[in-house]
Amino acid sequence: MLKRKSDFESRYNKFIHEVKQEIITGKIKPGEFILPENTLSKEYELSRVSIRKALAELVDAGLIEKIAGKGNRVTLPCETQKQTITLGWFSNSYEIETIRQIISRFEELNPYIKVNLEVLPNNQYVYNLSQAFKHGNGPDVFIVSDYHFRQLMDSNRLDLLEPYLPAHLDSEKDSYHQIFDMFTTEGKIHLTPFVFSPVMICYNKDIFKKAGITEEFLIKDWEDLLHISQQATNEVSEDNLINEYGFCFSSSTNRWPVFLLQNNGRFIGSDGSQPVMNSQENIEALEFCVDLMYKHQVSPIFSHGSNDLAENLFMREGAAMILTTYYFMNEFRDHKIQWDVIPPPKNKKSATLLLGGALGINVDSTMKESAHALIDFMVGEEAQKLIKKNGCTIPMLRTVAEDNSLLQTGIHPEHYNAFIETMPNAVTIKDLNLTVEEFELVEREMQFLWANMEKSQDTCQRIQNLLEGKNSLVKK
Repeated sequence: MLKRKSDFESRYNKFIHEVKQEIITGKIKPGEFILPENTLSKEYELSRVSIRKALAELVDAGLIEKIAGKGNRVTLPCETQKQTITLGWFSNSYEIETIRQIISRFEELNPYIKVNLEVLPNNQYVYNLSQAFKHGNGPDVFIVSDYHFRQLMDSNRLDLLEPYLPAHLDSEKDSYHQIFDMFTTEGKIHLTPFVFSPVMICYNKDIFKKAGITEEFLIKDWEDLLHISQQATNEVSEDNLINEYGFCFSSSTNRWPVFLLQNNGRFIGSDGSQPVMNSQENIEALEFCVDLMYKHQVSPIFSHGSNDLAENLFMREGAAMILTTYYFMNEFRDHKIQWDVIPPPKNKKSATLLLGGALGINVDSTMKESAHALIDFMVGEEAQKLIKKNGCTIPMLRTVAEDNSLLQTGIHPEHYNAFIETMPNAVTIKDLNLTVEEFELVEREMQFLWANMEKSQDTCQRIQNLLEGKNSLVKK
């Protein structure tokens, strides 16, 4: 029969555990003294004799050393005393080298913790994570995009996450509430936001200048977007080939829904239950998108949903403007093209899509305190500044995200902070109220429209019917 612990044993073990964790997680650093014995005696309701006995165990473990006449000082660890945790990251992230720098600095400040970076293939990232957790070898901490979070949510696998948010973070004061909302369900936030990006417009300064577009140009609405796109489109008359397009439309579901939002369109009604794909607002928005390619011929015809097509065309100076994110702007750093960023236009209202990345904790991790310490550091000012200095990706911490002193020529565009203007009107993809499966259905069915094989109203009606069919099956 198992022996029941006495109240004394519980207090004694609690004291040893808490002192160990304060040392291991860096709250008390090597060279610093822990509290005096009499203070510890009162705080833990233990006798001085018991406190000395517990401290002697910590001396034997090599965590502290007794300094005559001064107290007990934390020692530098040897390799065998370090806790090792794993940080999981997806392979196509632009921040991997910066993450290595952050880990190095964290280990310097927290010598009792060693962090192993595990880079996982982006393809089937959530599946790979789930399998690793299932077999007991998943990372302690890991990055999750808002898309990955929706996958976990749809597959009822949020139980893999240990909800955590550093106590010092406030969504309104320290960041933007939408970034926190995209990782929240039923009032519970499951992850700690780390980076984010709204969908913006990047433009090529040299192409604009060559087209006679002044530096004072404005793109306030769809009419302006079309007008500037027509000015920047350069047709080679001999072979009737277009040398440079004014705009590159992307059929990715992380891009084109911006136009729906700007026209007051939506996929699901305001009550969050019934599809409204066959609305006039959606039909008009999609007609505008198709007209950019076929009627006005200011955009190449891309029926594939890959983001890379637009970005690659932009870098090869085949398009004057593209819809993109701050993540993809990392591709343009130190590139020969001269480029800048502006907010997307509005139509009936201002709107854009918002993407994000957050840090999660493995619910089965045996090193939660160390995992908390790592996340606390990664969303702290020092690590967030490294994210900002080393690339275009926007750090979650608002004071850092909006700090112009961190901008560097060759890395950041002149108007990097244009994102600030978009944030009040940014909509998360989670708020579009489609499941991942429904998004894939929509993307698949849109191919006929992007290929100019049917009218926008026909596409919207067919998708409406398919979404209603899925809803009726769910109800049954």
